[in-house]
Amino acid sequence: MSRKTLTRRQFVAATAMSSAALISAPYVRGAYAAGKLSIGFWDHWVPGANKASTDLVNEWAAKEKVEVSIDYITSNNKKLELTVAAEAQAKSGHDILQMPTWWPHAYADQLESVTDIMGPIIKQNGEVNGTTKYLGQAGGKWLAVPATVGSQIKGPCSRIDLMKKHAGIDVQEMYPAGSTPKDENWTTDTFLKAAEACNKAGVPFGIGLGETTDSVDTAGAIFQSFGAELVNAKGDITVKTDAVRQALEFYKKLIAVLPADAASWDDASNNKWLISGRGALILNPPSSWAVAKRDAPQVAEQCWTHGMPAGPKGRFAPFLPYFWGVWAFGKNKEAAKSLLTHLSQPSSIEKFVAASGGYDLPAFANMTKLKTWAEEGPPKGTLYSYPDPHGRQTMSIAASPAPPKIAQQIYSQATLTKLALRYARGETMEQALAWAEGECEGFMRS
Repeated sequence: MSRKTLTRRQFVAATAMSSAALISAPYVRGAYAAGKLSIGFWDHWVPGANKASTDLVNEWAAKEKVEVSIDYITSNNKKLELTVAAEAQAKSGHDILQMPTWWPHAYADQLESVTDIMGPIIKQNGEVNGTTKYLGQAGGKWLAVPATVGSQIKGPCSRIDLMKKHAGIDVQEMYPAGSTPKDENWTTDTFLKAAEACNKAGVPFGIGLGETTDSVDTAGAIFQSFGAELVNAKGDITVKTDAVRQALEFYKKLIAVLPADAASWDDASNNKWLISGRGALILNPPSSWAVAKRDAPQVAEQCWTHGMPAGPKGRFAPFLPYFWGVWAFGKNKEAAKSLLTHLSQPSSIEKFVAASGGYDLPAFANMTKLKTWAEEGPPKGTLYSYPDPHGRQTMSIAASPAPPKIAQQIYSQATLTKLALRYARGETMEQALAWAEGECEGFMRS
């Protein structure tokens, strides 16, 4: 059975059979007979997308004769994160709980290792990207299973017409549907020149500089494209480096041509900017395009999702994965692992992607060329490059590669966007860097 305890946020409009017998082997019931399994899933933005999860769970439950209950938990007002924290403290709750980005590390000592099922899943679906490993592993062990549902890249969504007219860039030619990108000249220098040209024409890039995730994710990818780290993988503070200085110089020039109120933007602002028709580019998953398809079809038919610009140290895409965690205090851990194996089958992943209209993004290398991304439109093929099918980008999350417990604080405190704004608004380079260094020192003490 399925129960829904929280109201779904109406955020966007909706729009390969397994060959590995090993990981599709059935859960073997023991002395507890069929048993029960309680699941807490993220409540999807896309209306109707939850049904794919419910159907796949019920399909598995009927086969294994397990009684299941599902709660869909909204991420509005951090209710999902609060649920994770509450269950961890009480050591009671769901057997499986979906959790975003940093939370597997935050509750590593209370999660059941899923290393035993991740080996076969990766063998079947392909290697996972580095960000998923960084967030989902500790000490060589898998803390949770990468969830297709909710995972996303926040890459560029450009207006075909405005970029061509004002910046002289044909984004469809640069990132053709069904073909390898021709993006050798799509660099941070080109990006900045395009932003300046579009601002001069009255259609600025809609890039936030606030303290919520969209703004932070953009800053993270840009800093990484310059090789800029506030704290390195060893936990050393590396704020006062040439790479950080270069990233700040770039950001100061970019901030000068962004909307005047960009520092106060939240995660809805760039969506509204695109849909209003006032901007030539935003950085976001396909949710904005999907809303435009419903509310402003003349805008949607001019949208094209594509790759990030390359900086001196490479091309980095903001990737935010979700995970399915199994609590160590759960009552039916073996059944939980069996279900997560089922949800990680190629056929299941394909259903998740289709149900979300291409929003959901698997972390596995062999699952980036599903037909949904090639067929979605208008215009047809607008989402083809969204999952980076040709491997042109490094998936990243802001504040990595710092140790996750430090990086999470840099991320949640929006240190990167605050640093960029301080320098852009008149602090000297050394003043801004000294502030950031002090912030990082504080994160290490806490």
